[in-house]
Amino acid sequence: MSVSFKEEFDADGYTLVRGLFGADEVEKLRDHYMVLRKRGSYGGDVVGVEASSRDPLKRYPRMAQMHRWDEVSLQWMIDDRLDDVMTALLGRSPYAVQTMIYFKPPGARGQALHQDNFYLKAEPGTCVAAWMALDKVDQENGCLEVIPGSHRWPILCTEKADTKISFTDVTVPLPDADAAVPVEMEAGDVLFFHGALVHGSAPNITTDRFRRALIGHYIQGEAEQVAEYYHPALHMDGSPLELAVAEGGGACGEWTDTPEGPVAVLTGTHKITRKHE
Repeated sequence: MSVSFKEEFDADGYTLVRGLFGADEVEKLRDHYMVLRKRGSYGGDVVGVEASSRDPLKRYPRMAQMHRWDEVSLQWMIDDRLDDVMTALLGRSPYAVQTMIYFKPPGARGQALHQDNFYLKAEPGTCVAAWMALDKVDQENGCLEVIPGSHRWPILCTEKADTKISFTDVTVPLPDADAAVPVEMEAGDVLFFHGALVHGSAPNITTDRFRRALIGHYIQGEAEQVAEYYHPALHMDGSPLELAVAEGGGACGEWTDTPEGPVAVLTGTHKITRKHE
């Protein structure tokens, strides 16, 4: 892996590795998950399928923790290519704790800005996401948007989100409302990002394009605890390991004005704790 990827990750909180998975692999994965989704709901689904709903996200709801019952998902989650990149970024192999698939059909809402480690509560260290595009993603179909450098912020106190444009109901406040930058990707590209990086996405405003994405969530190899929902954690060879359960609550950052500009200071307390959306 190029040294520049680690430099980008350290400086900005994320790095984009283009073409990490080939076109044939991506096509098979995309077809696989469309078949699974059309078969109906599964025990680990976050939400059920409502085929006749007017809400696109109820007709094609996201799926989570597929690796617990689907071998294809497990093998992708622990793929050596993902492990190699994260080992280079983090200094050691991570632990794998979650898989997710987002379908984001035409007309679907986006996801409000958030930080992943608000949900995972990995300590010491943080979590890391591997976000792989299964389609070409751009601003029209709701690509990810990130705040470069926000991985150096604490986990921020949340506030209510606008559920007309976000399927999640919490977000984080920003001193600069226009700070987010879009990350446009081709199918097979993987975005790796830090657990404190503020990120989210806008709605899919196209009429004919999905924005499907396969995501793995990992925690740093020195972590000793993670929230209960993410147990059991796995080594990158697929074998389970025992970690402590991280409890909810704790301090969170609130923006304070200083002569140098707004600074996030740990003056608040988390009021909302829930599993990763």
